[in-house]
Amino acid sequence: MNGVSTESASINGLILLCRGKVRDVYEVDADHLLLVATDRISAFDCILPTLIPDKGKILTQLSAFWFGKLGHVTKNHLVTADLIEMPENIRTHEELAGRSSYVRRTNVFPVECVVRGYIEGSGWKEYQQTGEICGNELPAGLSQCDKLPEPIFTPATKAATGHDENIPYSRFAEIIGDDAAEKLRAISLELYAAAAAYALERGIIIADTKFEFGTDNEGNILLIDEILTPDSSRFWDASKYSPGKAQASFDKQFVREYLETLYWDKTPPAPELPSEIAVATAERYKNALELLTGSGLR
Repeated sequence: MNGVSTESASINGLILLCRGKVRDVYEVDADHLLLVATDRISAFDCILPTLIPDKGKILTQLSAFWFGKLGHVTKNHLVTADLIEMPENIRTHEELAGRSSYVRRTNVFPVECVVRGYIEGSGWKEYQQTGEICGNELPAGLSQCDKLPEPIFTPATKAATGHDENIPYSRFAEIIGDDAAEKLRAISLELYAAAAAYALERGIIIADTKFEFGTDNEGNILLIDEILTPDSSRFWDASKYSPGKAQASFDKQFVREYLETLYWDKTPPAPELPSEIAVATAERYKNALELLTGSGLR
């Protein structure tokens, strides 16, 4: 696999378990997986044919940063994102450096744990229709991108293909059980509060984000997948924040907005992105990395 390929080549002794919109997941052994973040980008649940330079490395580096930063809130699945610390049959693939995470294997909860501190996206659309988001009643008269009185937990189904679906908390609890539901809600809200406060000090508003969780063989809850990246979150420029309209962002909303200008019905095949859009998107991701971590791409 070259650094920006849309496909991962075979890796010595590893079985490709699945190819997601962005990540390829390999089985290392009974207890560990290898997550390889490619430079693919998706929008409107379609994988675009255009690659975003260094995107996979940015997502991997930023997720590793957050796993360390938020380790006091909850345990996570990351063993290492440093290629030289991985098993030998992985280390020989130098093209995986910077874009791979060696992680503990978990039994994944089939839900998305979404936390919103501001109202935008599907939440804004639902609020306009019902005055609620996933059963959370909200004050009347909110504008697009307004800050909510307090962050809210708005779970969703976890779709392998197609659209995730926002669901009320009652349905969330039915799917995974009352005890697990309450634990995941509490952890998600605590993670968001800690991350949002940290990011705001560095000029970024985390408007909303999603978390995923699993359990290890002992039943411990672990934070998994990617966390608090421009792919899984809305990152806004705090210095330009002005509610009542779409915000200047460091995430893939820039790509969505470009695609909205096209005559495309949002079904595959997705259109190519002009090179200037791909490069500008990469710069937004890099800016988010630098602001949040204090360092550039390694």
